[in-house]
Amino acid sequence: MSRKLPLGEGETARTACARGLLRTGVEERGGEVLSAAVLSERVGWAADLVSGMAAALLAEHWNTGDVDVLARGEDAGGRALPSNAWMALRRLGWAVGPSEGIRVNDRIVRMAQETAGRTLRSAKWRADLTAAVIATWPADPARRTAEEWDAVREAVPGGRSVPSGVIKSRTRQIAAFVKEHGRMPADVFEVEAAPRSARMLLLSACDGQQDTIERHETDPGRALLRLQLPTRPHPRSYADWGWVACPLALPPTIPANVVLHLPTLRIHQGRVRADLAYTHAVPKIQRTGHVVALGVDWGLNTLLSAGAARLHGDGTITALGAGAMFRAAGVLAKQHRLRRQGEHLHTKAGHYERLIGGAEEHYLTGRHAVLADEIRHVSYRRSNLNDALARAAARWAVDQAITAGASVIYVEDLRSMEARGMGRSINTRMSQAVRGRIVDRMRHLAAEAGIAVVTVPARGTSKRCPHCLVPLRHRKAPDRPTTPGWKWAVCGSCGWQGDRDQGAWRRIAARGLTHQTKTVTDRTSGAMTIRTVVDRLEAGAVITAPPPKSSRTDRSKTGPTRHRTTRPAPRRRRAPSPARPSGSAGQRPEGHAHTDRTRLPRAAHRHQGVTTISTPTTSRHRPRGAALGAGFHLHTHATPPRWAEPMPDTTTCIGSLS
Repeated sequence: MSRKLPLGEGETARTACARGLLRTGVEERGGEVLSAAVLSERVGWAADLVSGMAAALLAEHWNTGDVDVLARGEDAGGRALPSNAWMALRRLGWAVGPSEGIRVNDRIVRMAQETAGRTLRSAKWRADLTAAVIATWPADPARRTAEEWDAVREAVPGGRSVPSGVIKSRTRQIAAFVKEHGRMPADVFEVEAAPRSARMLLLSACDGQQDTIERHETDPGRALLRLQLPTRPHPRSYADWGWVACPLALPPTIPANVVLHLPTLRIHQGRVRADLAYTHAVPKIQRTGHVVALGVDWGLNTLLSAGAARLHGDGTITALGAGAMFRAAGVLAKQHRLRRQGEHLHTKAGHYERLIGGAEEHYLTGRHAVLADEIRHVSYRRSNLNDALARAAARWAVDQAITAGASVIYVEDLRSMEARGMGRSINTRMSQAVRGRIVDRMRHLAAEAGIAVVTVPARGTSKRCPHCLVPLRHRKAPDRPTTPGWKWAVCGSCGWQGDRDQGAWRRIAARGLTHQTKTVTDRTSGAMTIRTVVDRLEAGAVITAPPPKSSRTDRSKTGPTRHRTTRPAPRRRRAPSPARPSGSAGQRPEGHAHTDRTRLPRAAHRHQGVTTISTPTTSRHRPRGAALGAGFHLHTHATPPRWAEPMPDTTTCIGSLS
């Protein structure tokens, strides 16, 4: 199977990931079919061996010196370290092995070194951030001054693009350490213990001697994964390892003409999950040269507000439509309730821990274990809810861009989304929103269609008018123009008014189109962003109002007006009578009863009085009559003559005048 992906003109390679499930396996040595439970058990044995060795590596090298050496990218001889973490650790001489008496092959050790190396590399950024916060410790940790903010951002690598909430979280962590120990920590490795090693198998660090994956020749929706697994928890020799062939059903999101890579296996709820990586061809993403753009603004209950704008050749920008909103009030409320529940459980568990005090046979130990399980369950529910919300919101935004024919999505920069000044409850709900995950998912989905996702500064997007850049007056609602609020915006200069978020996406789209030459790409993550606002370009970032609507046809009079009667026909005569149904039912123009009824309602068989339309008779022809309340009559009969009943004498009550 070829590992090289052929690319065409204007295409680039993109690696994505999809979820799979290993349901069964076949042991190649004896042909035994392994059930899902047995396969999960054997994969778990291998994952335990890998995580144990990775934890030993992390505990040994969890310090500033080793992390700096690994992050420097050079060995003792000055040679560049390989990009693979396991190869870099071996070049540095950081070896590891299993416990005494346990026999594993070299590929199992590779997976442990790859897991530990990735964790140590990711710790470098946290170490630099913590060192910068410690070096520029403010006088009041709860409230930094403007000069202290500038100092800490200068000390942090790339601090101008770091959200202020991240710096505040690290400051609170250090303040808690100071309160507990009475001194400042030396580095992040004193504040944080070595992280736990994930219980998973990174098969991408191995080669064909440990595992292989091949796609089915005739059925592109199936693949075969072969890997070596232990036959016992503590293998003593190589004979305790055997090859297992696992048929794998590929998700429908994986195209047929892709290159499959070795997956990552992990145990989840007693089942073996496979994170399938694959490389496929997608259109190249352009940094500049965009004509149609989608602007996206963030909100609270209205999570996303988006609309498209077009840049014309003369430099003017017009909005394409009125925009749309992605409302997730119910999901966000559920997320808020789960957060409150999790906080309550954590508080109760902490109280139990204080009461237990380290005693092994305390009567509250069982209750504490139950609380721990419930905390994990609530955390899992929150994670699933956030993941589902991020996928739905990102899919909605990308679909809006595809429908409008946009080549770029301009998103409000997340650094400005700091929740403050709106009350404790609203601030917490805004800070818990999964905006970062939505943007990551948006970049992932937009890359499939060749659409760029660029973050733009959010300064003044909701404050100024999208048509004339004059500061807006914000009111509570359009029918309450004198009540202060924040939802409805009114411009006192050009007269524009609308929803605050609807005006914000216009400003974001216009700012992105005018500043697209200032777009920069991050080398490590590949994310595109516009970092600064140029006043000269901002002056042209306005939405041109559409011209007044006019009729496209000439409606001038060319002849005499056609005469129309002043007495239109009755309503029942304006429509033709329906076709006569086959059966004994009559025909009617209109009414409430169905014309295709072959059987009369029960009320039609009653003997009715003379005041009704139909009366019983003893002649040969017996009319079937009309049913009271059943609609139009089935047989038309004349109303009985007026002489059938004696006329009232109006003179009998007249008395004498005398």
